[in-house]
Amino acid sequence: MSAMLRIIPCLLLVAAAGAAPQFDVSFNPRARSSPVDGRIILVISKKLEGEPRLQMEFGAETQQIFGLDVDGLRPGERARLGADAPGYPLRSLRDLPSGTYNVQAVLNVYDTFHRGDGHALQMHMDHGEGQQWNTSPGNLMSQPRKVEIGSEGVTSIEMTEVIPPIDPPKDTKYIRHIEIESKLLSAFWGRPINITAIVLVPEGFDSQPQQHYPILFDQGHFPAGFPNFRETPPPSEKSAAERRRGNAAYQFFQDWTSGRLPKALIVKTQHPTPYYDDSYGVNTANAGPYGDALTQEVYPRIEKEFRAIGQPWSRLVYGGSTGGWMTLAQQIFYPDYFGGAWGFCPDPVDFHAFQLINVYEEKNAYFDVGPFLKIPKPLGRWPNDHTIATMEQFSREEAVLGSKGRSGGQMDAFHATFGPVGEDGYTARLWDAETGEIRPEVAKYWQEHFDLTARLKRDWPTLGPKLVGKLHITMGTKDTFYLDAAAHRMEDFLEATKMPGQGPYYGGSVEYGNNEPHCYPGKIPPGQTLETYYLPIFADYMRKMAPKGADVDSWMP
Repeated sequence: MSAMLRIIPCLLLVAAAGAAPQFDVSFNPRARSSPVDGRIILVISKKLEGEPRLQMEFGAETQQIFGLDVDGLRPGERARLGADAPGYPLRSLRDLPSGTYNVQAVLNVYDTFHRGDGHALQMHMDHGEGQQWNTSPGNLMSQPRKVEIGSEGVTSIEMTEVIPPIDPPKDTKYIRHIEIESKLLSAFWGRPINITAIVLVPEGFDSQPQQHYPILFDQGHFPAGFPNFRETPPPSEKSAAERRRGNAAYQFFQDWTSGRLPKALIVKTQHPTPYYDDSYGVNTANAGPYGDALTQEVYPRIEKEFRAIGQPWSRLVYGGSTGGWMTLAQQIFYPDYFGGAWGFCPDPVDFHAFQLINVYEEKNAYFDVGPFLKIPKPLGRWPNDHTIATMEQFSREEAVLGSKGRSGGQMDAFHATFGPVGEDGYTARLWDAETGEIRPEVAKYWQEHFDLTARLKRDWPTLGPKLVGKLHITMGTKDTFYLDAAAHRMEDFLEATKMPGQGPYYGGSVEYGNNEPHCYPGKIPPGQTLETYYLPIFADYMRKMAPKGADVDSWMP
């Protein structure tokens, strides 16, 4: 009898652990009158004020999400998220402690793309936000709502709102916008695909129509404008750090408009794909021919309309992080088009060191696996060396935000950019999203197509002569995402070209910032922006690279 009494509470605990709260999510016909495909993302926040959709943070302070695909969900029809709905950080609604939460649902709307390769895919079309599920115009959402959640019961959430369109940007004297439809990308995706460029023009651009300029392509994540270019001093009520940044941006404006800097065109491009906020600027199997679209359609149109000199020596590319990888890749993939590349803290340039994963020799992307122990691989580190998240956690969050690689997140972007197309038309992932198991055949595809160091090694006899002096890299030795290891591997190869019989010597530069995190751009003095520091360096470089008889004076201070 006493033994039986000890067993019964255990059975009750098991039964309670199996119970889970449930959520029925629907949308009001006033928000949308037609059926919809997409991904419901339910955000459950411990912060009882504000909008949970805007409270998903990087690292331990993030809130809780659950996801569910819907296909043809009708107005008023309920989609149920129960114990089987994948979640992050908690895996299941079973794991959610009872309590009061702030809850909000977002439906990331999918369109059907009939791609030129014959695949029909349901993906999210960017609407000027840069592939952000929580702010994308046209997505449906509910109002934030405080909910008392127990171990059982069903909570109904109705999405009554539509995220409004983004106001189109306005041209100013110095900042211009141009939108260009790419025929190459439109043919690939089966619908019109536009690329937008934001161009910073120099003083005198309108009053001196005979003047032509060098052009600098600033690569990076989906840009909203030129935050380093401020036409007024920062308000006094801003914090000290904000005032320092604002004063440097205002100084850039003053130097730019006073003639103290070389006159050039600085161009940022918005080229989000259905997978990410940025295409990485190369031709890929999953996203399409963005490299050709940029270099054959977009850049030539910009150069013509904004009176660029239009010669390789006067055409440089630079950028950081994603933009750093894109910078180096564009110079390597299009060596005759660009005259030089400055890649700051680039994403992995050698997949032997894909952050902390050797994709060629290791079997698992999430763990270092021994006979009895599995050690999680960190994704990144804060300045105090605490772990931001593990690779497994980061990948699992993306799997909740979107199945089949449709999260719009960084790891899914790597899979889509570097990998082949799967049998269903979506991305063939390098590793299994649940287990982290690496697929060797996909790793081989990555190596053959987008491992930049491998490409340099393979093609150096023909590629090297076109790249002499053009490759410049900066990297912090304590990069937040462990990107310094890949940079060292690329540097090792580039320096090896100095050896007899290995040439030509690459003749560029690799600069490291001791203990500097992501994204180290070089030794920029206080009070300067990246542009005010590098513009004179870029100008001197172009003047040295210019052929005899080229105009190297009219655009100089």
